Amino acid sequence: MEYIIRYPAEILLLLFLAITFLQSGLDKIFDWNGNLSWLKGHFAESPLKNVVPLLVGILLLFEMVSGVLCAIGIYRLATFGDGMLALYAAILSSFSLLMLLFGQRVAKDYDGARTIAIYFVPAIFLVFILQS
Repeated sequence: MEYIIRYPAEILLLLFLAITFLQSGLDKIFDWNGNLSWLKGHFAESPLKNVVPLLVGILLLFEMVSGVLCAIGIYRLATFGDGMLALYAAILSSFSLLMLLFGQRVAKDYDGARTIAIYFVPAIFLVFILQS
C-alpha cells in the first residue's frame, strides 16, 4: 500500500496505457478480418497499401507487449516500488503510438493523427516522470 500512495500518477498512467493497448490488441485479435478490411481501405491510396497485413501484425505485437508490460509494471511499482519495467513499458507504449501516428500521417488522416497525439502526451509524460 505504501508504494500505491507514493506513485499514484505513475500507476494511473500505466493503467491508462494498459487499458488502451490491451483493448486495441484484443480487438485486432478477435476481429482481425474486420480490422484488416477497414485498414486496407484506409491505406488504399498510400505507399503502405501492399504491406497492411504485415504492419497490422507488427502493431498488434507491439500493442499487446506494451499493454502486458504496463500491467506488470503496475504490479512491480505498487508492490516493490520498482519502476524500471514501468519505464520500459512507457517507452514501448510511446513507440507504439509513434507507429500509429506515422500510419495516420501517411494515410493523410490528420484527425486520426491528432487523436494519436492526444494519447502520446500522457505516455511521454509517464516516461518523463519514471526516468526522474
